[in-house]
Amino acid sequence: MTYVIAEPCIDVKDRACVDECPVDCIYEGERSLYIQPDECIDCGACEPVCPVQAIFYDDDLPPEWVKFREDNARFFSETLPGRDEPVGAPGGAAKIGPIPADTPLVAAHPLRPS
Repeated sequence: MTYVIAEPCIDVKDRACVDECPVDCIYEGERSLYIQPDECIDCGACEPVCPVQAIFYDDDLPPEWVKFREDNARFFSETLPGRDEPVGAPGGAAKIGPIPADTPLVAAHPLRPS
């Protein structure tokens, strides 16, 4: 895996990273964004534009957010609640649009006040 979106993105989903990504590998879940690890080209364009500093290079994840490494990949590899099959690697987020689901880790996170 290359880049990972961690806890600060939950309930924020600013999308500046989506606009900056040259390969369209950042997918929108219900409460968070997720980077498709097989589609990411490791360019790092997303990291500096994140206003909540939620994007980290895999090796630079703070210890408290290491669990988001596998959780981010899980969004694509496992069947999410309300879906019939895993998201997989569809070749670009724009092709499928927002996905009305999240991983169990993100879904269980307390809601942030608006």
